[in-house]
Amino acid sequence: MKYDVVVVGGGPAGLGAAVEAKKHGANKVLIIERDRELGGILNQCIHNGFGLHEFKEELTGPEYANRFIKMVEENDIDYMLNTMVLSIEDKKIIALGEKGLIDIEAIAIVLAMGCRERTRGAIDLAGYRPAGVYTAGAAQRFMNMEGYMVGKKVVIYGSGDIGLIMARRMTLEGAKVEAVVEVNPHSSGLTRNIVQCLDDFDIPLLLQHGITYVHGKDRVTGVTISKLDSNRNPIEGTDREIECDTVLLSVGLIPENELSSDTGVELHNTTKGPVVNNKMQTNVDGVFACGNVVHVHDLVDFVTKESRIAGRNAALYVLNKIENNETVETEAGDGIGYIVPQQIDTKLGEEVNLFMRVRNIYSNRKLVVRDGDEIILQKKRPHMIPSEMENLKLSAELIKNLKGNISVCVEEA
Repeated sequence: MKYDVVVVGGGPAGLGAAVEAKKHGANKVLIIERDRELGGILNQCIHNGFGLHEFKEELTGPEYANRFIKMVEENDIDYMLNTMVLSIEDKKIIALGEKGLIDIEAIAIVLAMGCRERTRGAIDLAGYRPAGVYTAGAAQRFMNMEGYMVGKKVVIYGSGDIGLIMARRMTLEGAKVEAVVEVNPHSSGLTRNIVQCLDDFDIPLLLQHGITYVHGKDRVTGVTISKLDSNRNPIEGTDREIECDTVLLSVGLIPENELSSDTGVELHNTTKGPVVNNKMQTNVDGVFACGNVVHVHDLVDFVTKESRIAGRNAALYVLNKIENNETVETEAGDGIGYIVPQQIDTKLGEEVNLFMRVRNIYSNRKLVVRDGDEIILQKKRPHMIPSEMENLKLSAELIKNLKGNISVCVEEA
């Protein structure tokens, strides 16, 4: 089986990349998806808030996914469901599907496997292993796709966006959400989700608190929470127990890059995703990456934007229209956690969107971009928080004149 472009993953990133690859001249495009349907995590996100940037409309997750699935069908793009990619070597893919092992050859590959949730084991949560402890995403799937109610009295650990949305969802379905417990002094989710999912339903958010014990042997009966000091150690005398039958974990997402790593793709220490340039090209010839497998996004619209770049350049690679010019590096300066892309091809002649996250909460500051010691761009920001991605657009003219590596810092406005 031979294809021009093979996309691994049929979520929003994979769908966008496949459509764009086909539009830009790749004749045979294949999406490989391990789930039973295309759309990825969007299928279980039945709330609205998707598509404001991409379609200028407020869509639900399934509605957003459906628009791209239609594009896949209209462009005669092949896809395999219930199929897992086992290995990639020299652009030869071995996958396992319903009929057994499948060998596929590709000229270009786009990695779009997304990310997964951190589990109880990842955070060493003390206690027995009773029923009633779920990741927030697993609970969301059980409720929204399988039709099961996972609990009636709930504590949510971590204030990531999925946890916040599940706080509202559980409440709407008749459960009592006792609290959202967050170890940081700030939420890990979007401000709009704090307002719409917690404040509107009077659900308390306990910042700088941790769950120190999960009670119950067969089924969760409660949790002990404690206030934390600046080193995240429990403060003596602040322990209290909250009765509940369910604990949902929303304690972070990890890009799924075992396959990338086995393929020889270089991973970034902070993002845990592939190091990419502004073509979304990895260090492995003909292998591109996009979406949450590169870095965890806060909006699916940004995933789509990134996937379009990866898909277009994968097609150009197939057509031998892609050049590998010299690149400069992007460097995260004071106050910045990371920047994607990590490399910029200065000869590409296109504007570049730099995506980044700040390390702390800042008010009335500015983002400053430097080429060496020279300031080439600065943008004021009234408010920045780590959970909301920052985006800076560098014009093609600015990039063309770069002399060396560029850095971005948070500075006083």
